[in-house]
Amino acid sequence: MNRASNSKNAAPDKKGKSLGAQSSTGRPWSLRVRLLTIIGLSLVTLWSLVAVWMLIDVRRELRTALDDRLAASARMVAGLVMQMPRESMVVGKPMESALDVVARDGLACEVSLLRGEVTMQPVARTTSSPGLGDVQPGYSTRSFGGKLWRTYVLQQGGIRIATADRIDVRERLLRDIALTAGIPFAAALAGSLLLLWFGIGSGLRPIERVRAALALRGPSDIAPLPDTQAPPELRPLVDTIEHLVGRMQDAMARERRFTDDAAHELRTPLTGIKTHLQVMRLAARSADGAPVAQQALADAERGVLRLQNTLDQLLLLARLEGSLQPAPQGRSFADVAAKLAIDDAQAGQHVKGRVRLFLPNRTIALAVPESLLVCALRNLLDNAMRFSTVSSEVVLRVEMHENQTVAFCVCDEGPGLSEVDCALATQRFWRRGAASQGSGLGLSIVSEMASRYAGSLQLRPRNPVGLEACLTFPENSDTQASADVAPASEH
Repeated sequence: MNRASNSKNAAPDKKGKSLGAQSSTGRPWSLRVRLLTIIGLSLVTLWSLVAVWMLIDVRRELRTALDDRLAASARMVAGLVMQMPRESMVVGKPMESALDVVARDGLACEVSLLRGEVTMQPVARTTSSPGLGDVQPGYSTRSFGGKLWRTYVLQQGGIRIATADRIDVRERLLRDIALTAGIPFAAALAGSLLLLWFGIGSGLRPIERVRAALALRGPSDIAPLPDTQAPPELRPLVDTIEHLVGRMQDAMARERRFTDDAAHELRTPLTGIKTHLQVMRLAARSADGAPVAQQALADAERGVLRLQNTLDQLLLLARLEGSLQPAPQGRSFADVAAKLAIDDAQAGQHVKGRVRLFLPNRTIALAVPESLLVCALRNLLDNAMRFSTVSSEVVLRVEMHENQTVAFCVCDEGPGLSEVDCALATQRFWRRGAASQGSGLGLSIVSEMASRYAGSLQLRPRNPVGLEACLTFPENSDTQASADVAPASEH
């Protein structure tokens, strides 16, 4: 119950993680929509920040300009009043007409005469003035009749000039400016998004050409992709696709070759086993056919063993050739692997003491898994023991070379191979003659295994008879022993 509930609770988390790349209907967004969303949101965010910044700056500049207008209007009225005789400064038409000129700009203005330091006598005021008698000199913001006013008071030569305008009028002016600038901004943003939509579609057209080229290719088409005029940013993707197609073709070719070789190689032992079973069936029907049946059964058993060995070799070779993963990491020691390979090979040939081993007086470590190294050495020893006489001796020497490599040399006294045959012997299913024993896969497996671990396999004819097979790997310097190399000793 706990596992079930945990899995149910985990399901929404997985679904939630994928919502960022899907629409509300659950379908994944197209690349064009994703690009447009990212670029559009970036543009909207950037220009919105710029618009707010500009609006704040315009608001500050507008307030400064309107404050300067208040001060300039007060100084202008003061200049007009100072030119008039002091005796004529009473409430009347001339003064009202002068203030009407100021009021046309949306300002309120009051003119007063100062009587001492405390009292003053109002002389004139505009119709819209809220009453500015108690306002202090300079700039201030006051509320009159439930509305905010921005005021400026100038006292000069016994004359007091007070000017004011309403804050809501200023805000309305600011809104008009923002609206005037915002409509073109919104239209430009919408137009930019529309152009982005078509521009992104044009930029993604090379991807569509690559997709169309891949859709038209047949499963056996190994030709490179046609020129799609891909931009530099898309070129790595095209190269990766071509490389992937090439690897797929190689994998298909290996599978086809493996199937053909396996079918060809397995047909012979299967036919032989079938023939031996038929002979045993016929012999079992006769009274004196027991020896023939026993011989046919033994031959069938040997055919089964040969078939099993061939299948094992084929499967190992397929794993080595078909794997696209890096070579598995591991470590082995030359002396241990050599002794294990000798024991396996002699057990398989049902003999003992036929292989002599020579090792250097130091521990040699290799960056090769022990199981694979033992398998490779066992194949070399099997070939040497199979193609040489029972009375002859097989030698396995482990040598250290000056270039920090380790060589496993297997020497036999068999018929050997010519220089041309040595070059062909590592090919799969190669045999020197139709009557040759074995599956023809052992040396191929050793060569493939060596190449996967930066090693090599060399075959050399011996003088006067025999063959020498040298399997070489680089020494693992991180784990090698510190002892110096001593002369080889016999084990």
